Amino acid sequence: MKDQTIIRFEKVTKQYENAPPVLHNVSFEIEKGKFYTLLGPSGCGKTTILRLIAGFIEPSAGNIYFNNQVINDVPANKRQVNTVFQDYALFPHLNVFENIAFGLRIKKMNNAEITNKVMEALRFVNLAGFENREINEMSGGQRQRVAIARAIVNEPKIILLDEPLSALDLKLRTEMQYELRELQRRLGITFIFVTHDQEEALAMSDEIFVINNGKIEQSGTPTDIYDEPINRFVADFIGESNIVSGTMIRDCLVEFTGKRFECVDKGFNDNEPVEIVIRPEDLEITTPMQGQFQVQVDSQLFRGVHYEICCYDYDGNEWLVHSTKKANVGDKIGLYFEPEAIHVMRLGESEEDFDKRLEAYGENEDE
Repeated sequence: MKDQTIIRFEKVTKQYENAPPVLHNVSFEIEKGKFYTLLGPSGCGKTTILRLIAGFIEPSAGNIYFNNQVINDVPANKRQVNTVFQDYALFPHLNVFENIAFGLRIKKMNNAEITNKVMEALRFVNLAGFENREINEMSGGQRQRVAIARAIVNEPKIILLDEPLSALDLKLRTEMQYELRELQRRLGITFIFVTHDQEEALAMSDEIFVINNGKIEQSGTPTDIYDEPINRFVADFIGESNIVSGTMIRDCLVEFTGKRFECVDKGFNDNEPVEIVIRPEDLEITTPMQGQFQVQVDSQLFRGVHYEICCYDYDGNEWLVHSTKKANVGDKIGLYFEPEAIHVMRLGESEEDFDKRLEAYGENEDE
C-alpha cells in the first residue's frame, strides 16, 4: 500500500436482496491530491462506489478503508467527504451565501468564522461578489460552482462528484471541465468524479477506473487507458477503435487481414490468437499501392477538424479513418500505419495478467 493512499477498497461487494451484485469483489486504491474518474456505462456500478465512499450505503462484503482505518459502518456525517450531486441539491429558498454556509451553521461555527470561510470559498470558485444572489438567478455553470463551494467550505479530504456536468450544454461543459481541473489543482484535495463521457474522463483525470458490470476492467492514466486498452470493452468504450482478429506470430510480429506486420508488443505465445486495435487517427490514407493493405470507401462525414471515413477491406472488416484528406465514396485507397499504432490484446486477459506482461516486457527491455 502506498503512503499517500487515502481510500482503499478491499474485495468489496454490494448486493441488494434478491438481485445480482451491483459490485463484485472490487479492490482499488485512491491517493491523496489526485483527480480520479470512475468511467463506465449506465448501471455499471460507478455511482454505487461513490455512495459507498460517501457512507450513504454499506458494503455487503469486504472492507473500505480511510487513512488505513475501516469505515464500513461510519455514518456519512462523520466522514471527511463531501458530495456534489448531478442536480447540485441547492436550497432554492436560500441565497448563495446561505447555501454555502449551511454545513458550517450545522457545526455551530460563529458568524465571523462562517463569513471568512464562505467568502474564501467564493473566491476559489470565481464567484466573489455573488454572495447575495438568489439561486434561481444563477446560470447552470454558476450553480455548479456554488455546489462545489458548499463542498469545499467544509475542508473535506475528498470531494465526490456524481456526473455534475451532464445537465450543461456542450460549450459550458467544456469550460467547466477546465475550471474543475484547475480548482482541484489549487485546492490539492482528492476529487473522485463519476461520468459516462469518455472525452470528459480523458481530459480531466490523473487516473481512470473503467468499470463494467460491477468490476474494474482497467485502471491507469488517460494515456495508458487510451494507448493500451486491456480488452475489447475498454478499447470500444474509450474513444473509437478499429478492432480485428489476428495471430501473434512471435514477439513483435502479428498477422491480420491476411498479412504480417511488425509491432512493438511482446510477451505472447507464438501463434497465439489475439485481437488488434488501431485507432482511427493512426491510419494514414495513401494510394492503393503505397498502403499496407487496401480498402474501399463506403461513407464519409466532415467533422470540422477531420473527415470521418468508413471503409471495408476484402475480408469484410470495417475500418474507421480520421483524416484531413478527403476520400470519395467508392474509391479504393491504401491505409498505412506505424508499428507503434498496433495495439495487441490477449483474448480474455485480466488487468493483473496485463500488468504482469507489461512488467516482464520492461524487465526484458532492461536486459
